[in-house]
Amino acid sequence: MSISSRFAVGIHILSLLEINKNTVNSSEFIASSVNTNPVVIRKIMGMLKNAGLVKVRPGVAGAELAKKLSEITLLDVYRAVDVVPEKELFGMHEHPNPDCLVGRNIQSAIVPIFTTAQSALEKALVNITIEDVVKDILEKENAKQ
Repeated sequence: MSISSRFAVGIHILSLLEINKNTVNSSEFIASSVNTNPVVIRKIMGMLKNAGLVKVRPGVAGAELAKKLSEITLLDVYRAVDVVPEKELFGMHEHPNPDCLVGRNIQSAIVPIFTTAQSALEKALVNITIEDVVKDILEKENAKQ
């Protein structure tokens, strides 16, 4: 199982909004870039809007960033699109057998490891902004020319 693709799509949307900030960014246009259905884009845009990351006007095609690129971290996007419930990046199987040595001790053995791993991921994401992603995209494109 992997982290929901909503995270990558959220990053894609925000990057596209910046790079194409001088054009109309309709859900159909964004969907063509992501190669998905506009309904998916509208759902994720709603999540980004609720998190205060984008501005969307009902009935008007287009969206724009609600914050500066340097103010939007990947952790903001991760949380905005409900990748996983708080503190539940790693799912824990329920009701292991209490009559088994491993079953009665496995959760207390691995929960601290999972907590440390999730914390490390979140610390990494808080240090990367959408500005960093956009710069990387533009550098890669310029290197091809």
